Amino acid sequence: MTLRIVFMGTPDFSVPTLAEIVSAGHEVVAAYAQPPRRAGRGMAEQKSPVQRFAESVGIAVRTPKSLKSESEQRAFAALKADAAVVVAYGLLLPAPILHAPHLGCLNLHASMLPRWRGAAPIQRAIMAGDSETAAAVMRMEEGLDTGPVCLAEAVAIGPDMTAGELHDVLAARGASLMVRALGALERGSLDCVPQASAGVSYASKIDKAEARIDFTRPATEVHNLVRGLSPFPGAWFEAGGDGRHERIKVLRTVLADGGGAPGEVLDDRLTVACGKGAVRLVELQRAGKKPMAAQDLLRGFALPRGTRLSQAR
Repeated sequence: MTLRIVFMGTPDFSVPTLAEIVSAGHEVVAAYAQPPRRAGRGMAEQKSPVQRFAESVGIAVRTPKSLKSESEQRAFAALKADAAVVVAYGLLLPAPILHAPHLGCLNLHASMLPRWRGAAPIQRAIMAGDSETAAAVMRMEEGLDTGPVCLAEAVAIGPDMTAGELHDVLAARGASLMVRALGALERGSLDCVPQASAGVSYASKIDKAEARIDFTRPATEVHNLVRGLSPFPGAWFEAGGDGRHERIKVLRTVLADGGGAPGEVLDDRLTVACGKGAVRLVELQRAGKKPMAAQDLLRGFALPRGTRLSQAR
């Protein structure tokens, strides 16, 4: 027996789960994704990764701007889904949507709930210096990521792991976990446990102001900020001569030995002093350019020893 599934997701993170559900033989009666957005130099409308994938395998796609209207809720209920699977959809699900599938709605969340409920759990876990996170499947309810957890699998966060790398691991791990959850749901054996009341934290959206590097912070915090915001939106500093400062993103760092005034370049390998300790800038990106190694950047952009990199104010 297979389940009638409505899939709801939008970004790259969602696609592996949809692909695994299709491969497992479940009937995906519709995919919901956020509407196409204008992007790129020509500002042409671009479909989301989920919409592109769903259409490529013949799944009907719906892209409502909201699910609050009665007409949208009736259209959703008319699908007569056994269950909905939600992975980074980006819209709140009103109660009539949550209650329409007779087996409920399952959500894949990228954290060890109840830690890091909310929009940016991958980035926040790394920025906080966590050494472990998880892929978790929970039954959805009206609260923000408050539903009981059905399955969870821990994932180690390496000391130099970036958000992009962790994103890919969790997307793959979560896809497998969701298919296991659907199998148990189909058999009537999916047990879900209420989240603990202690240890709740919220992963708020990344504010643009957070991305500017503050070299007065300890090196470990600077390192965690860089890897937590890599590759997007990218932590950054300003540098340049003749009063012309260019914004440069830092995509990868390592902790290093050394000390000096915060923001001071200490050597020809782009080791930079922090409030405590130092970091070496390993991979950077100039505006309009591709990511490059520090040595490649230095061939065309002078940052000699003693340079002070501007920082958050």
